[in-house]
Amino acid sequence: MLVDQPVAEGGQDSAATPTELFIASMASCIAFYAGRYLRRHELDAAGLAVWAEFAMAEDRPARVGSVSVGIKVPAGVPDGRRQALLAVASHCTVHNTLRQPPAVSIELS
Repeated sequence: MLVDQPVAEGGQDSAATPTELFIASMASCIAFYAGRYLRRHELDAAGLAVWAEFAMAEDRPARVGSVSVGIKVPAGVPDGRRQALLAVASHCTVHNTLRQPPAVSIELS
């Protein structure tokens, strides 16, 4: 997997940034959970789409300040299933990890 940074930040802008991959991992996790819910309930997942946008925090330390995720619900999903779909999608592994951050250890070798 390739990662890079924008030219203005010393990279060549030849691949996604680590931050973009982080947001993509959350969006893809949400899409997986949503798709699995639809299949489990024998609902057509054709047309399911997930997109995400983020903004960096304006203060320090450097970090993502906000994330907005949208889910395009496929046609044919009954109104009575939409809240459950949202609940399942909102509890994907990546989102749960953000809610309860893991301990992170960084070492030099």
